[in-house]
Amino acid sequence: MRTKYISTLALATLFSGAVNASSYNPELAASYQTFFAPIKGAAAGKNLGLMSPEAFVNSIKAGTDLVAIDIRTPAEMDIFGLSLPGSLAMSAETVFLPENLAKLPTDKPVVIICKSGARATAIGTALRHAGFDNVRILKGGFKGLSGYLGPVQAN
Repeated sequence: MRTKYISTLALATLFSGAVNASSYNPELAASYQTFFAPIKGAAAGKNLGLMSPEAFVNSIKAGTDLVAIDIRTPAEMDIFGLSLPGSLAMSAETVFLPENLAKLPTDKPVVIICKSGARATAIGTALRHAGFDNVRILKGGFKGLSGYLGPVQAN
């Protein structure tokens, strides 16, 4: 009985190791290694495409032609949303649908925005890795923006 248990355990360990060892894509991992190679030191945020709330507001005030994309859920957007000309709303899980990728311009800055910046960092990083080198990520999201502007200016 004990030998049968040990054999079963050994097989289970072997198969689970095989599943784990083959559960990632080496080519994709290598492409991320190349993508993240320059992300270090003081320039890490800039190389990731992070944009401070101050830089975002200054770009808008300067009349920079940019597209802001709100990637929050529809329920979050019901409370408040972007009213900038040309802004888009597409929840994070729909960004990579072909019809939504086709809406992203490649000839002007695209700023990805969410509530706190976490989802925007993930989506923005993936878009940049996919070849959209004009994508920026609003650091801190709407929370960072309203903290920078204050409640009166944000409204």
